[in-house]
Amino acid sequence: MVLAILSRNPGLYSTQSLAIAGRKRNHRMLVLDPYHCSQHIIGGKPRLYYASRPLMRIDAIIPRIGATATDIGASVIDHFTSMGVYSTTTSDALLKARNKWSCSQFLAARGLPVPEACLHFNAEYNEKVLQKFKYPLIIKLLKSTQGMGVLKANHKAQALNILEAFQRLEEQVIIQEFIQEVNGSDIRIIVIDGRVAGAMKRQAKKGEFRSNLHRGARAQPVRLTPEEESIAIRATRLLGLDVAGVDLLRSYRGPLILEVNASPGLEGIEQFLKSSISEKIIELVESRKPMA
Repeated sequence: MVLAILSRNPGLYSTQSLAIAGRKRNHRMLVLDPYHCSQHIIGGKPRLYYASRPLMRIDAIIPRIGATATDIGASVIDHFTSMGVYSTTTSDALLKARNKWSCSQFLAARGLPVPEACLHFNAEYNEKVLQKFKYPLIIKLLKSTQGMGVLKANHKAQALNILEAFQRLEEQVIIQEFIQEVNGSDIRIIVIDGRVAGAMKRQAKKGEFRSNLHRGARAQPVRLTPEEESIAIRATRLLGLDVAGVDLLRSYRGPLILEVNASPGLEGIEQFLKSSISEKIIELVESRKPMA
């Protein structure tokens, strides 16, 4: 098959890992930058050009769309699927998962557990909104990634200063409860085709509350409970994701979904598990698109 990875950076670990896994299974692997894709309708049919050249055959796409390319990436995914090309991520699922608030809102409305939070805009009501939370609390940008734009406020004055700074920059922010008992840890679960493909616990370094591996967190083995596994699988199914990373917090009141990532990084979990998540993604594509 001819498989295309949608990625702005062909040198990224995840992109390279997928390309290598696909080639090992005798597929032709292409890396396409969504910004170089031109979408056409010719003779009433969708056509796609890459760098001004027609793409004659693509059997399936694997989107690796970063936060800076969400809208363009979603549009390109839509065009491919309108051409009958299978995608491991639909545009709707990508957009829903990428917006942290919409994702939590969607999951909570369907009975899945998420932290208590508030999407807040108006500085006039800062103090009243903060009254609904205990300290410390988390204030994060709506479009934060890899822990950037995620801050902890230990008291009211600090929270007000953070809110006012973000609001002056006209940034949308989420105020979220701080789960003290997790002690700077979360659980990353990779779900592929409705099954757990791998999991790890991420423990923040001393003095840090963010458990991102990019910020020095350590990966540790974890055994998922049946409830945690069920929540992760149900969240990805509801969002319509065939491939996803689900981040859970183990709170005193049970597991809470912190985030669902439609393009989860593969480097940390592949190196920790010493197994190829990428190969499992290629196997998913093969199962959805019969070999010629």
